Amino acid sequence: MKRNIDAGILISRITIAFPMLFYGIHKLQNGIDFIQSRLTDFGLPEFIGYGVYVGEIIAPVLIIIGFRTRIAAIVFAVNCLSAILLVQTDQVYSLNPSGGWALELLFIYFSVSTALAFSGGGKLSISKGSIWD
Repeated sequence: MKRNIDAGILISRITIAFPMLFYGIHKLQNGIDFIQSRLTDFGLPEFIGYGVYVGEIIAPVLIIIGFRTRIAAIVFAVNCLSAILLVQTDQVYSLNPSGGWALELLFIYFSVSTALAFSGGGKLSISKGSIWD
């Protein structure tokens, strides 16, 4: 059987980035006041909260189209890690109502984006010539 690793990378890019866009769109429509208040709780400036738009809208779009996939995947992974550290640290040792890990979705987002940071976007992407592709 012939392998098509590039098709697998494309499917992974779309599968991980497309759902994250909904979180970003929600924040565009409803604001990021909650995130900014969490940042100030940790003694960080509120303006850092605007980075959520980069991590939940710009990075996923770049991952989907395959433009500078590695750097976009790193931004995406940092966004997921920030969400865990700022908002969901109390759930690290918790289960959801179905018995799964409470952080499984964020962990999957983080893990696949980290894998894309290592693999790059593959041949089925817009850009292929840079170290960040």
